[in-house]
Amino acid sequence: MRNKIVKHEDEWRQQLTPEQYRVTREQGTEPPFSGHYRVSDEHGIYHCVCCSAPLFENEHKFDAGCGWPSFDRPLGQHNVEERQDASHGMRRTEVICARCDAHLGHVFPDGPPDTTGLRYCINSVAIDFHSGE
Repeated sequence: MRNKIVKHEDEWRQQLTPEQYRVTREQGTEPPFSGHYRVSDEHGIYHCVCCSAPLFENEHKFDAGCGWPSFDRPLGQHNVEERQDASHGMRRTEVICARCDAHLGHVFPDGPPDTTGLRYCINSVAIDFHSGE
């Protein structure tokens, strides 16, 4: 993704709620089943809460039963980046916004086998839904 956005931490703190900041800038996780996005048929795109970059399409969202919004793929491979995450004694693949490096969540190889087989497990406070896009 072009035009990398870089801001001082004070700028992020002014722009984001404390929970959005904790999750996106400090690699936090919201509690499971606490988010406000559920599976629906509404057409739209989920954007990064930090920089408004388009990240995921609603049509690729599914109910994984894990307590976080889950998608089988990003909007485009250039919209997100993946990094190895060895925090908390686990080996996971972190998903970040390619435009502003916001922590979004993690990707796991246990998604729907009839699509990509991937589960992008995303914190709802890290994304913002725009209907009709």
